[in-house]
Amino acid sequence: MTSMIKTAVLMACMTAVFMVAGQMLGGSNGMIFALIMALGMNFFAYWFSDKMALKMSGAREVSPAEAPELHAMVGQLARQAGLPMPRVYIIHQDTPNAFATGRNPAHAAVAVTTGLMKILKHDELEGVMAHELAHIKNRDILISSIAATMAGAISYMATMAQWAMIFGGRSDDDDGGGGLIGSIAMMILAPLGASLIQMAISRSREYQADASGAAICGKPRSLASALQQLEIYNRRRPMDVNPATAQMYIVNPLSGGQLANLFSTHPPMQERIRRLGAL
Repeated sequence: MTSMIKTAVLMACMTAVFMVAGQMLGGSNGMIFALIMALGMNFFAYWFSDKMALKMSGAREVSPAEAPELHAMVGQLARQAGLPMPRVYIIHQDTPNAFATGRNPAHAAVAVTTGLMKILKHDELEGVMAHELAHIKNRDILISSIAATMAGAISYMATMAQWAMIFGGRSDDDDGGGGLIGSIAMMILAPLGASLIQMAISRSREYQADASGAAICGKPRSLASALQQLEIYNRRRPMDVNPATAQMYIVNPLSGGQLANLFSTHPPMQERIRRLGAL
């Protein structure tokens, strides 16, 4: 029930951002168009966001014959968590990282990079996979998928506003919209609003998945060790991913300075490690 409430709140917040952005860009007609678009995006995100996330990451599904050890590990952890076996994907990237996606445990998938399997010890890899299965068990992978899809669409609307300014759009008093001022405001505030919604939800999800993952595998220190290594590697060699999907990964795959870290969808790594140590 808690996950359903979270999902409903996320959809409502993202829809509100859509409507405000539409009103700024096109007045009342723009707001109606944005509402219709938001409803369509929510429907699309629920049914197809997992496929989009996997495709955007370049993930390829692997069979037990292709990755026997990984399949065996995920299967054992899934049984310990009381979950059905998810589909297993591999991303050919040297940077170590992983994510889970899907609308529910029966339609879930886990994806890992080749770099992750190369650098981590067996216990550390177990910790990472347990973290991803925790996202599935907690039923919050739908939230991250919806957030990624909606954030990408909001960014697209901001781009539309930019082109409207270049080629000329409505005057400032047309149909109650904000005209030039509204377009500028939407370009700045709409993506910021979407990012803040993602950040608020994603940070709490990561803490919860760390704790639940540690309980599934019984090795909080191994998960903490893995997180520390992943943080270092991803800072040195950021991944080439769509920023809208960055919050799905176990650690932030993008580089950024101190200001960017303030708006990161991932909580501070030292705090995550501290909480795991306390377990």
